Amino acid sequence: MLQLLIGLVLFLGIHSLQSVAPQWRQAAQQRWGDLGYKAIYASISLLGLYLLVQGYALARLDPTVLWTPPRGLQHATILLMWLAMVLLVATYMPANHIKSKLRHPMTLSVKVWALGHLLSNGNLADVLLFGGFLAWSVLVFRAARQRDRASMRSAPEGRLMGTLLAVVVGTGVWAAFLMGGLHVWLVGVMPFTRAG
Repeated sequence: MLQLLIGLVLFLGIHSLQSVAPQWRQAAQQRWGDLGYKAIYASISLLGLYLLVQGYALARLDPTVLWTPPRGLQHATILLMWLAMVLLVATYMPANHIKSKLRHPMTLSVKVWALGHLLSNGNLADVLLFGGFLAWSVLVFRAARQRDRASMRSAPEGRLMGTLLAVVVGTGVWAAFLMGGLHVWLVGVMPFTRAG
């Protein structure tokens, strides 16, 4: 469990610098140069990701059950995963209304993903992992919205075709995870038996 916690702190911590310590981030970029900063950032991210994946996998071998979610919550999780995938794709799809209106669909995607998984997973490792990502995404989204208001930047215009593409591609990614076996291949769990 310690490995999972250290991984979460490293991974989410390095991804929080722009929100919680923008001056330190800027000073580090100036001190190490753009390439040096990116190398350190990537190294800490990868180490954190490795530790949290390994720690979560080890914790699943001997789970500590905090609560047993009602089986019906799996349906809510599956629906929330569709929304999370559409939001994720909208992050990268140019000129779509979703990104234009929400401004930060990637962070919202993480928030919806984490909430969905918390609904249908009641082990301690699940609560730490998904709860950590949920708390992080709430704080980062709030900070990003405050930056938007302070800078008075206007969002790029959305177009119907970009929005439709985001929904169609997001739905395809969701279907690949749900029915195409991508979730089983990546996580080792079938979403219909345990939405995790």
